[in-house]
Amino acid sequence: MNWLAQFMAYTNKVFHLNQLVRGVRDARPYPLIPTRPVLLSLLLGALLRVDSYLAVTAQTRCRRWQRLIHWHQPLSDDTLESVAERFHLADLRQSLAAVAKELKTNKALESCKLNGLLFVSLDANEHFARRRRCCADCCRRTLTETDVQGQKHEVVEYYHRYVFAQINGPKLNVVLDLEPIRPGEGEAAAALRRVYGPRFFDAVTVDAWYVQGPFLQAVTKLGWAWVVVLKQEAMEIFQAARALSRDQPPHHEFNDPVRQRDVQLWAVDDLPFSATYAQPVRVVHTREQWTEAKVLGGQKTKRARSSDWGWVAGPELRGYPATLVYHAGHRRWGIENKAFNELTQGYHLEHCYHHEPVAMVAQMLILLLGFVLFNAFAALHCQAVRLGRLSLKELAHQLDLALEADLPWEQWFACG
Repeated sequence: MNWLAQFMAYTNKVFHLNQLVRGVRDARPYPLIPTRPVLLSLLLGALLRVDSYLAVTAQTRCRRWQRLIHWHQPLSDDTLESVAERFHLADLRQSLAAVAKELKTNKALESCKLNGLLFVSLDANEHFARRRRCCADCCRRTLTETDVQGQKHEVVEYYHRYVFAQINGPKLNVVLDLEPIRPGEGEAAAALRRVYGPRFFDAVTVDAWYVQGPFLQAVTKLGWAWVVVLKQEAMEIFQAARALSRDQPPHHEFNDPVRQRDVQLWAVDDLPFSATYAQPVRVVHTREQWTEAKVLGGQKTKRARSSDWGWVAGPELRGYPATLVYHAGHRRWGIENKAFNELTQGYHLEHCYHHEPVAMVAQMLILLLGFVLFNAFAALHCQAVRLGRLSLKELAHQLDLALEADLPWEQWFACG
């Protein structure tokens, strides 16, 4: 069984990968090397979890790799960098969107829905922090450090920030898109600049950074419901909700089998939110209890733990059960656990392949495309993964080993 051949067959049949690759262009005026071999090499590098352009260059020296990308010469890292700087980002985004839309058409995202609503999580993440090199899109901050002599001094650190949009559920994890945050810009402004499609999903769930009237108004205008984590305990709406539910029995008590917690939930409707968002909202807050097991000094110990959570839900969710707000609010953390962590540990998301604004976004979009295709193949097609006989890490390793087989690799991307 050749896993890479199965992957190619599956992605070409379901997502028309051949057409997606042909649809990506770059801005070189007189290219000696076509765009397709370069894009295929970078996409294969993402699938096989290659960590740099130099490593991709080494792979392109292999005969079977050359047959697969239809270019029978090695590609230099300078070529990869040059093309990455000139990719049409709209084409890469369109390819990523086409995969997500095909998943939705095929009902693969049904398991991600809550009460029939498809939630997307928005969150920002920092990348590529360094102190010696910067570009026009670098954000900067001043840090205070203590040297070996005990003297404090300030250093300037440069970094990049991106807002990610992700849909996750118990079976599938799909990252929809990303958008750079410009220097001096906030997360909310960058998130609104990249509108994925008003009808593709139904609601957004975001962190407390997005508790802003203009952002929530824009989301409402687009027709989306919203759930926001409520962290600012000093906010009047938070204090009002606590005061109204104080000494009141919980509206719901249940056990969350996924998070293994006993939950007490209170909901307060029709509260005023802020001067910039005049519509009444619902506040849901919970007390969650669980038993934490730890090993201390060689001894297993258990202790009771508890935590309090709060969320604000927009008027579009009026009539839905308060437990929907609870599940949607916690669903937001999937972007941390199922996107940032997996992309960082398995796909080298924190490695800057080439420090140039367009090249960095292009490479990250290619990583996301490989990540989504790999997750779809594993969750929807690979029975060994679904039955627990093969882990995702082992499957990625099998894809790498599969390229050593003497198969007619040139058949997969022969058309066009």
